[in-house]
Amino acid sequence: MRFLSITGDKISITTVFLMVVMLVLFLLSCEKEKAEVIEVAFNPDSTYTMRTTDVSELVSDSGVVRYRIIAKEWLVYDKASEPYWLFPKGGYVEKFDSLLNKDASIKADTAYYYYKKELWKLIGNVEVSNLKGEHFETELLFWDQKKERVYSDKYIRIEQEDKIITGIGFESNQDMTKYDVFNSQGVFPVKEPNDSISLPSDSITMENKHLSDSIGLKKKNKKQ
Repeated sequence: MRFLSITGDKISITTVFLMVVMLVLFLLSCEKEKAEVIEVAFNPDSTYTMRTTDVSELVSDSGVVRYRIIAKEWLVYDKASEPYWLFPKGGYVEKFDSLLNKDASIKADTAYYYYKKELWKLIGNVEVSNLKGEHFETELLFWDQKKERVYSDKYIRIEQEDKIITGIGFESNQDMTKYDVFNSQGVFPVKEPNDSISLPSDSITMENKHLSDSIGLKKKNKKQ
């Protein structure tokens, strides 16, 4: 049996059979490939959309430079339900006043910044220094830029020029110059490293007497 093509050429039944077989195999191949397609779930809360390393970034507020961020790694999660930045290898932030003078600095082992809320969450070995030279240490600190407030509910250690204050819980303005320490554990004086040891006056008199006796004994032995 032979078939006529549109052009009038004759096509053998063997040719038609081979074409049908090839078509079937092609369809089966497509079906197999379709079955092997794997859909990868995308979780916007745990999948970053940008990664930057060795960061040194100036951040402006209303056209004025207010902060400098320094970090080894910066991950951006801008598709998350609450968009945030993550600094998993630690970060250092400097805060500037309107004249670009540094009035505070903060560093921590890990830092989150929820930029729609303008809220920092600092975790692990958090250290803060203010313009007055005071030094703050804690394990957890929140910095709310909208409310211009810094706070923590963890142990806090504040080292001033002449004393150390400790407590559980802390709240301050964002310049870290006006603050309250909750559940105070004590105020301790700062000891100077080169403090001399003061002896009682009678001890000094006794020491001088021993020294005089010793000198007198040496002179006596010399004359003999």
